[in-house]
Amino acid sequence: MTATDVRYTHEIAAGAAWTVRLGRHRSLRLTCLDDGANASVLMFAAADPLERLNVPDTLKAQMSACVRPPMVLMSDMGRALASVTGSSLDWHDAVTGHSTDALVEARFGPSSYAADRNGWRRSARAGLLDELWKHGLGKRDLHATVNLFSKVVPGGDERGSLAFEPGHAATGDWVELRAEQDLLVVLSTAPHPMDPTPVWAPARLRADVAAVPAPGADDASRRFRAESGRALAETERSLA
Repeated sequence: MTATDVRYTHEIAAGAAWTVRLGRHRSLRLTCLDDGANASVLMFAAADPLERLNVPDTLKAQMSACVRPPMVLMSDMGRALASVTGSSLDWHDAVTGHSTDALVEARFGPSSYAADRNGWRRSARAGLLDELWKHGLGKRDLHATVNLFSKVVPGGDERGSLAFEPGHAATGDWVELRAEQDLLVVLSTAPHPMDPTPVWAPARLRADVAAVPAPGADDASRRFRAESGRALAETERSLA
């Protein structure tokens, strides 16, 4: 993506939620404007939101414990929703979910708009639900999130625990997604649920939307795994 390709730019505030309707063969590039960013992402087919991102199938089919280029983000119908066409980071968490109100209050204390105004500490779930309700969706439409810009790895103990890696993302880090069908993308910039930072310090993101070419026969996502190619082919067949 170059500056001349960009059709739309939006700054997503720290600790906020945002929704974008992303047309087929449009890219969404997210860039960290502060250190330690996190984006908890939900994704739905715009034509039928009952079709949505299936994180377990995405990981299993492409033999990965994280999301990274050039993986395909797959729906629960086995179709490609989006492809990860590039990133400055080689690991985006997809196994630990998103923060809840109870977790945020337990870690940072109670918060409300009446008391804290624009400093109100809201969980990722609260923000995601606010955005879902705008589109006629709700709690039943929550699904496992991908946490872009965050890294969680095995803790190395006998219990098989997980460990969050602080400092994984810095200002300027980026990830780019290419929509393979019309999408509804919902995200929150609330901190990762395992981030041990003792103070509430969410980070801002910049979103750039641009038109990009359709994936060709030699596209990296199409060739990544056999299941990646099949998911792209199934989407293309259904939209032909």
